[in-house]
Amino acid sequence: MSVAVMTAEPTAKPTPEFRAGGTDLSERRRSGVSQGLLIDISATGDKAITWAADGSAKIGALTTIASIATDARIAAAYPGMAAGAQGLATPQVRQVATLGGNLAQRSRCWYFRRADIDCLKKSGSTCPARSGNHLYGVAFDLGPCVAPHPSTMAAALLAYDATITTSQRSGLSIADLLGDGSLAHADHALAAGEMIKSIALPAPLEGERASYKRAISRSHAEWPLVELCARVVIADGKFLLVRLAAGGIAPVPLRLTAAEVALNGKIANAASIADAAKAATSGAKPLPMAEYKLDLLQGLVRDVLERLVD
Repeated sequence: MSVAVMTAEPTAKPTPEFRAGGTDLSERRRSGVSQGLLIDISATGDKAITWAADGSAKIGALTTIASIATDARIAAAYPGMAAGAQGLATPQVRQVATLGGNLAQRSRCWYFRRADIDCLKKSGSTCPARSGNHLYGVAFDLGPCVAPHPSTMAAALLAYDATITTSQRSGLSIADLLGDGSLAHADHALAAGEMIKSIALPAPLEGERASYKRAISRSHAEWPLVELCARVVIADGKFLLVRLAAGGIAPVPLRLTAAEVALNGKIANAASIADAAKAATSGAKPLPMAEYKLDLLQGLVRDVLERLVD
């Protein structure tokens, strides 16, 4: 996967791209969607996972997804993130794909992936998926592009309140990095030449639990239709903290704030979880062919929270 596209503005001239693992970039070059020069950063980037005395972690952008998925300390401190990494792609892809590349990968929309079709992300003036086949499109229509953001790790990092350091800036949130869904021409808000360097995760809270689950159309090697990473702190039988971050439903990963509010301070039981599942779709504006994702989202919220309460 490419760690960052070198330009955030549409242009007719092919532009250079960073290459790390190259799992996404190679596919785009085979199809002709990407044609610019390559800047190989695979030997120069940060691949380390380091820990501070307070239990917080910093993960280099070139750390592979496999390293995150199999790291025992990550699994103990950030189980939702580890589970998301374990479910991503295939073992072969996880061995070479990087965390930074997963965050900055390009849209998986089949219109974008066709070199002979113009779309907003290729300097076109319209989104052909909006009026065309959008079976895998968004359930929360936030902007001109209706393709869900493809990064599983972004949804997990959103749940963990992670921050990103780039070659130009530090302390970026996932929302800062990926935008609010209104970007038409890009999959991220990186500036020209800006590269993701590392990701910082705060120390786990005392007693917190987390889990991740995805709804997919086949059992292996499939992009999620909907995915959810959940973090909770439960004390005295009540939810004291709730973080619910979903992917596959919007142009960016979304915090399900209405569902979080429905749970905060409530008794951790089936009734409160059912209320949260209903609230999870608050504000949804599904495309006609993607309305089924609302049922999947409610089911995931219910399933993941029930698992965390047990």
